Amino acid sequence: MATTDDDHATSDCTIALVDDDRNILASVSIALQSEGFRTRLYPDGESALKALTANPADLGIFDIKMPRMDGLELLKKLRERVQMPVIFLTSKDDEIDEELGFATGADDYVAKPFSQRLLIARVRAVLRRAETRRNAHAEDNVASNAAIVRGRLEMDPARH
Repeated sequence: MATTDDDHATSDCTIALVDDDRNILASVSIALQSEGFRTRLYPDGESALKALTANPADLGIFDIKMPRMDGLELLKKLRERVQMPVIFLTSKDDEIDEELGFATGADDYVAKPFSQRLLIARVRAVLRRAETRRNAHAEDNVASNAAIVRGRLEMDPARH
């Protein structure tokens, strides 16, 4: 069986799932793992913010409607600390909710109920776009001899 670039990309990717519905967490996690992704599960925005600030994932899938800290607030606070692509997966399917999600900084928006195959296709698309942006940014940094930072790894092209 031939492998694709997506197959290689998924084996290294960790997806953070944040939803107060344990059934959604379990079913989405199983679907993503069957496609080669690693998953980290968080039942609320507060625990996700703490964990993802310390150790960002490659992509987050957040529910909007959660108690204490909703997905919109989680994304706002997370964006102050780290950059990570985010897909909202939520039952709020009004156009204004979707617009607010994108205005907050979401990379995509999927309304419940949803197709797991479509969600995985959107995950792959968002990861491809994020990788393209990272590569362009890294090339700009190399050209300017600026340090390249990926999580805890830092490379200084000027000093090799």
